[in-house]
Amino acid sequence: MLWQTWHRELGGGERLRSGRGCWPRWSWRACTRAGRRRQEAAGMARAWGLLLAIGVVLPAWLSSTKVSSLIERISDPKDLKKLLRTRNNVLVLYSKSEAAAESHLKLLSTVAQAVKGQGTICWVDCGDTESRKLCKKMKVDLSPKDKKIELFHYQDGAFHMEYDRAVTLKSLVAFLKDPKGPPLWEEDPGAKDVVHIDNEKDFRRLLKKEEKPLLMMFYAPWCSMCKRIMPHFQKAATQVRGHFVLAGMNIYPSEFENIKEEYNVRGYPTICYFEKGRFLFQYENYASTAEDIVEWLKNPQPPQPQVPETPWADEGGSVYHLTDEDFDQFVKEHSSVLVMFHAPWCGHCKKMKPEFEGAAEVLHGDADSSGVLAAVDATINEGLAERFHISAFPTLKYFKNGEQQAVPALRTKKKFIEWMHNPEAPPPPEPTWEEQQTSVLHLMGDNFRDTLKKKKHTLVMFYAPWCPHCKKAIPHFTATADAFKDDRKIACAAVDCVKDKNQDLCQQEAVKAYPTFHYYHYGKLAEKYESDRTELGFTSFIRTLREGDLKRLEKRREEL
Repeated sequence: MLWQTWHRELGGGERLRSGRGCWPRWSWRACTRAGRRRQEAAGMARAWGLLLAIGVVLPAWLSSTKVSSLIERISDPKDLKKLLRTRNNVLVLYSKSEAAAESHLKLLSTVAQAVKGQGTICWVDCGDTESRKLCKKMKVDLSPKDKKIELFHYQDGAFHMEYDRAVTLKSLVAFLKDPKGPPLWEEDPGAKDVVHIDNEKDFRRLLKKEEKPLLMMFYAPWCSMCKRIMPHFQKAATQVRGHFVLAGMNIYPSEFENIKEEYNVRGYPTICYFEKGRFLFQYENYASTAEDIVEWLKNPQPPQPQVPETPWADEGGSVYHLTDEDFDQFVKEHSSVLVMFHAPWCGHCKKMKPEFEGAAEVLHGDADSSGVLAAVDATINEGLAERFHISAFPTLKYFKNGEQQAVPALRTKKKFIEWMHNPEAPPPPEPTWEEQQTSVLHLMGDNFRDTLKKKKHTLVMFYAPWCPHCKKAIPHFTATADAFKDDRKIACAAVDCVKDKNQDLCQQEAVKAYPTFHYYHYGKLAEKYESDRTELGFTSFIRTLREGDLKRLEKRREEL
C-alpha cells in the first residue's frame, strides 16, 4: 500500500482528462501540459511529505516495537504471577502514570537489551484502573506526591528487594547480572573524584591523553583489601584533584587478561603509578590512609626491597621448635608440653610470641618445673597442622605424658607460667546451640532448600557463634521455635555461617552481618525480617502470617 501511494504521488496514477481544471483561454495542449505539471508538482510535494513522515514515524514505531518486545506491560495479577513463576530474575517498574514511566522506560529498554537472556524487565502502570488492584496486591505505595515510580526486584519467584542503587544504565545492568553482588564503586558519592574505567579502550585512551601523573587501582569487587583501601583512595583523589589523577578499574573479568599480564597483576588490589602514559612502578602500601597516599604522591618512589624476616626457629631462645619428623618423639620424652601452632604472617602470633618466649625462659630456668614450651610453624609442617585440625592462628595444644589434653585460652606470659605450674583440665565447654535439644532446625548448605520447601513459613537466623548480638538473640529465637513446635507449617531454622559447608549458602543469601533474619515461604525468600529480636517480636511476626492463612481459608470457604 505504501508503494502504491508513492507510485501514484510521483505521477504513476491516472492522467488528467483534457481541459479539466484549465482556464478557458488556454489551448487544449497547453492546458493539459500545465495541468499535468501542476499535478506532478503537487504529487512530488506530497511524496516528499510522505517520505518525511516515514523518516520520523518509522524509527519511532520501530523503537516502540522494540521497547514493547523487551519490556512487557502487565495489568493482570495472573500474568505477573506466571512471569515470576517462570523467570528467576525479574525487575518490575511500577509507575504512578504512563507519563511518569516514560523516561524510565527509555532507559530500561536499553537495559533489557543488555541483559537479554539473563534478566527480565516488565512494567505496571498503577494509574490504570485495571492495574490498580495489582499494585495494591504487590504492596506498592505511590501515594506520596514526590514518588512517581518504584523498582522492585524478584528472585526465584519471591520478592527480593526494592532497587535502591543508582538509576543508570551501568548500575542497572550490573545489578541484573548479579542481583546479590556489591554496588559498583562509582555508586559511592564519595568516589566522585575517582576516574572509573570500564574497558580496555577507555584505559588506553586515558593513558594517551592524561598529562597529569596517574595512580591506577586495579581491583576486584569482592576483594576485602580493596574495600578497605577504597575510602582512603577516594578521599586522596579529592585532596589532590587538579594535580594528580586517581583512577579505578575492575579487571577481575577474564576479558582483561592482557592488562593483568602487562602490569603483573597477581593479586588485588594492584596499584600502578604512571607519568604521561608510561608505567613507572607499583604503589604497595595497601594499609595506607588517604594522608599516606597524598604524602607519597609528593615524591613518588619505587617500593623498597623487603628484608626477609628471620624465621622464629632461627632466632634462638628457650622455645623448642618442632617439625613433622621430631614432634611425636619430643612429646613422649617430656611429660608436660605446651605447643603453639603459628604462621609467620599471622599478626596475633607475632603479638603473642614475646609473651610465649618470656614464659619459656622462666620455665627453662625453673628447676622444679618439668614443663616446656614448644612451637610449630604450621605453614611448613602441614602434616601436623592437618593432624591436629589447625584452622586458626595461634592455636595452643597441651600434651601430658604424650597424650593431648584440653587447654584454656592463654595469651600472656603470666598465664602461661601459671598454667604450666598447675595444668588442670578446664571444665568441659558448654554445649553449642546446635548440640542443645531445641525445636530450632539447624540447617546446612546441602539440606537448606529441601527442608524449607516442606514448610509454608520458615524464619531463618543466619549467625556466627562468636557474635555477641547472636548470643543475645538465641534464647528468644529458641523460645519462639518451642512455642510453634506443634504447628507443622511453621519452622524456625538457624544456619551457622562460620562453617565451611555454609559459607557459600550465606553468600548466596546476601548475609552481610550477624545475625540476619530471613522469612521464606515454601523455600522462597519472601522478605527480610527487621523487627525486634525478641520472643515477642518473633512470635508476633509468625502469628500474623498464620492469621493471614486463616483469613484466606475462610474466604475460600465463603466462595464455595
